Amino acid sequence: MEYTKPLAQLIEFFQKFPGIGPKSAQRMALHLLKMPESEVKNFANTMVEAKQHIHYCKICFNMSASDPCEICSDDRRDKSVICVVAETKDLIAIEKTHEYKGLYHVLQGTLSPLDGIGVEDIRIKELLNRITDTDINEVILALSPSVEGEATSMYISKLLKPFNIKISRIAFGLPIGSDIEFADEITLAKAIEGRRLID
Repeated sequence: MEYTKPLAQLIEFFQKFPGIGPKSAQRMALHLLKMPESEVKNFANTMVEAKQHIHYCKICFNMSASDPCEICSDDRRDKSVICVVAETKDLIAIEKTHEYKGLYHVLQGTLSPLDGIGVEDIRIKELLNRITDTDINEVILALSPSVEGEATSMYISKLLKPFNIKISRIAFGLPIGSDIEFADEITLAKAIEGRRLID
């Protein structure tokens, strides 16, 4: 079936979102068209406002409207521990457990030579600078147990050896190849609690 051009463009746009296939994109587009115009305008304005006001924290590279972000600015957090995650979505998943009270470092990706993502493309250098400039006792590597996550964890752990700090890896109660963001809060809380030291 041929869609009218504006609808086809809307469906095509929704398909650009991760995990959205043609049928889901079609449902979302048709739902949007049924919404009152005021709600659609509000939705569009909310997206534009988020895009304009949300940036990366200059310390941890978490997404935030404030700089430093709310976590880096919180005096109640344990400033001696940094949990390294690949993306902001992983940070959010860990925060939902209410178990971890330290700081974060968001790499903004993982090493993936096949996709052309190397050391200079993610925030490893900034992590090393933070550890050099601040009093950090432990770095927790909380990267998904995918091939890329494992490779990134190994690479970072080797770089951290000379710093003489505790390097741990969260324990996983989820299958190899799955993502942190899809783990439930209890599994993640146990993973943080059961983290292991890296030799």
